[in-house]
Amino acid sequence: MAKSKTQSDVGLIGLAVMGQNLVLNMADHGYTVSVYNRTTSKMESFIADCRANEPSAERVVGYAELKDFVKSIAKPRKIILLVQSTAVLPEDRDAVDKTIDSLLPLIDTGDIIIDGGNSNWNATIRREKELTAKGYEFIGSGVSGGELGARFGPSLMPGGSKKAWKSLKPIWEAIAAKVDAKTGKPFEDYAPGKPITEGVPCTTHIGPDGAGHYVKMVHNGIEYIDMQLICEAYNLMKRLLGMKPDEMSKVFDEWNKGLLDSYLIEITTDILQQRDPVNKRKFLVDVVLDTAGQKGTGKWTSGSALDLGIPANSIAEAVFARFLSAIKDERVAASKKLKGPKNVKPVRGKKALIEAIHDALYSSKICAYAQGFQLMAEAAKEHSWKLDFGEIAKIFRGGCIIRARFLQKITDAYTKDPKLANLMLDPYFKKELHRCQENWRKVVSLAVLHGVPTPAFSSALAYFDGYRSAVLPANLLQAQRDYFGAHTYERTDQPRGKFFHVDWPEPDRPQLKA
Repeated sequence: MAKSKTQSDVGLIGLAVMGQNLVLNMADHGYTVSVYNRTTSKMESFIADCRANEPSAERVVGYAELKDFVKSIAKPRKIILLVQSTAVLPEDRDAVDKTIDSLLPLIDTGDIIIDGGNSNWNATIRREKELTAKGYEFIGSGVSGGELGARFGPSLMPGGSKKAWKSLKPIWEAIAAKVDAKTGKPFEDYAPGKPITEGVPCTTHIGPDGAGHYVKMVHNGIEYIDMQLICEAYNLMKRLLGMKPDEMSKVFDEWNKGLLDSYLIEITTDILQQRDPVNKRKFLVDVVLDTAGQKGTGKWTSGSALDLGIPANSIAEAVFARFLSAIKDERVAASKKLKGPKNVKPVRGKKALIEAIHDALYSSKICAYAQGFQLMAEAAKEHSWKLDFGEIAKIFRGGCIIRARFLQKITDAYTKDPKLANLMLDPYFKKELHRCQENWRKVVSLAVLHGVPTPAFSSALAYFDGYRSAVLPANLLQAQRDYFGAHTYERTDQPRGKFFHVDWPEPDRPQLKA
């Protein structure tokens, strides 16, 4: 095993694919990195592969013993953990906690532990509090961009003390994705050993304790709905217009040149033109089984929205759509017994409908991001975080899975009005929703008439219509609650905050203040 001549700049524990790629990214940017993995053979294999294939291999040093790994890192030590987390509740302890416990006897006060995994923010808040009390620094950092992002430039969302961030900042800014300062367009001309150094780095200090992991979680929740919306657009073109995958690929490719320019549209374009390696006469997408998996962050986002009382219904629908896809056998059996609409007229006007689907997708996307940012705003109040939504939108512009052209518009919106109550109220997005809503409604209506499920399009439209309604039928609902449970109600002719109750079986009785 190679020995380092000088102490390393940073250490990393956990050499799954994300960990390996993050190490190579740091090495490409000139940092010497010590690596450790619980299974020594995996570390040895990684080092051997580096020596054979990577230009920056001399800056990666492996250690079989944890104590030697810790000693090799310059003080104050910066140790990154890429370890799978399962903790959800604050009291839950998992592999991340076990790894931290094994480090504590070996490190010094003032050293920094950085959790770069998909940890739940509740666990991050607890870990930061525990470690700070002992004199250590802890950062919970979201890392988005998948394997390719980790290797050549992810979006990084660190939460922790400002002191810890100051120490980590040079490394995180170096390895993060970069975007053009004027256009916000990501630089993607990357290659091993040739790091991107120009542009604005897609990282910023999100806030204290669990703020970074919370923002990463919401990013993933938005990712869920973004993917579901694209899938519904695909399904509508397939079922209403009978389009083949390669034909749809051309549509998505055209969309990717305009308002919908994004990483997810880009990869959809590529996926739809891919032939099946087993049978070249078929498209691969047609032989992929229609059951979607998940790792839980979308569920966490939906649960947090319920806890905080934020109507992130479209994000929740995207999670439920995955649940529904998973019961494949039940759906196959049901399809033989439950029948949809009959004698529906064929859809005419292919070009017009494709344009309408485009507008429905864009409108629904605006609503999805509005829900995500509204959820982050409420969490900031709950946890006393001061989140800068303009900066958060900026770091989403490159590296991460939801990177898209219109994130520049979100950045602009929060730069103009940092206290914007809802993204839909920004002049640009308001104008776009008004422009697109006729086509949006047409698409949802056609989907319903033809029995094509569009939970994401439909729930986003319901959110838009609900948010713009000065009066909702909740007056009847609250009357029902008062009738059976004496839950009280407010009156339209009285100031807010005054509550009343009536004996409903005898409504002529005087109303009483609660």
